Amino acid sequence: MMLMTSSSTNYNIISISTCSSSRRSCVAGGTLIGPSLNYRFLANKNISTTTHLSSGWRINSSSSSSSSSSKMEISNHPAAAAAAAQPLLNPDELIDSVETFIFDCDGVIWKGDSLIDGVPQTLDMLRSKGKRLVFVTNNSTKSRKQYGKKFETLGLTVSEEEIFASSFAAAAYLKSIDFPKDKKVYVVGEDGILKELQLAGIQYLGGPDDGGKNIELKPGYLMEHDESVGAVVVGFDRYFNYYKIQYATLCIRENPGCLFIATNRDAVTHLTDAQEWAGGGSMVGAISGSTQREPLVVGKPSTFMMDYLATKYDSLSFLDATFP
Repeated sequence: MMLMTSSSTNYNIISISTCSSSRRSCVAGGTLIGPSLNYRFLANKNISTTTHLSSGWRINSSSSSSSSSSKMEISNHPAAAAAAAQPLLNPDELIDSVETFIFDCDGVIWKGDSLIDGVPQTLDMLRSKGKRLVFVTNNSTKSRKQYGKKFETLGLTVSEEEIFASSFAAAAYLKSIDFPKDKKVYVVGEDGILKELQLAGIQYLGGPDDGGKNIELKPGYLMEHDESVGAVVVGFDRYFNYYKIQYATLCIRENPGCLFIATNRDAVTHLTDAQEWAGGGSMVGAISGSTQREPLVVGKPSTFMMDYLATKYDSLSFLDATFP
């Protein structure tokens, strides 16, 4: 787990996320955003961490390699070059100086359907200090409302406004570019993406309904596709099949201007607390391979997600500096 903050601005946002010990490249190792900066800390190291954020905020971290290297990826924002990321040195000063805490969910709040020890106390402590909490997940199988129910099932009270799921990110991106009303989205993914597109007023097809469809190859067979599809959104999909690969491929390759959007490119995910499972990146990789196109990624650690959150909370801070 990594905690990163900066003293270069009075408006600080800190991200708390975790890196799997089996991944050499922990893309979401830590994220820091604010109105004057936007950069990502990419740590090429294996980290084993025991973290207790409540009752004194004790953090114990150890790296498996003393020779591990890291690099900073900084955006083109004029003020970003002047911002310097700093490791956690004084927990009390950190809590006092930071306004918004962004938590990853899988591996930080829960593993599978199991709540991680110490989480309720940590969140209660931060809320008692008037901190704003945001919960980010790349798992696109659920909508924000559905994630709210999962939090409730685990005994946590979290509002939809505090949740940023990659399913919502896909819909938010399409709205931000004024996706044409007469165009449709083909979804390689699950119910969460469909629900967020519906809430955004965007037409869609595909999703779980296509999970049972097969292709019967025969001489002269031509698979048809909807020419009004203007974007293909690919997320984690437990019903992934060859039909979806071919349909998405036809839309991207043959429909002029068709967008290729990925909720994330995570190699693995935490479906259960027993092991890691193939993540949304495996589905994205299949479509990328067949189309020879790279997708626009809207989940973490994408620029879109960072800019969206920075803009949202900068605005809220301006309207009400005491927003909890």
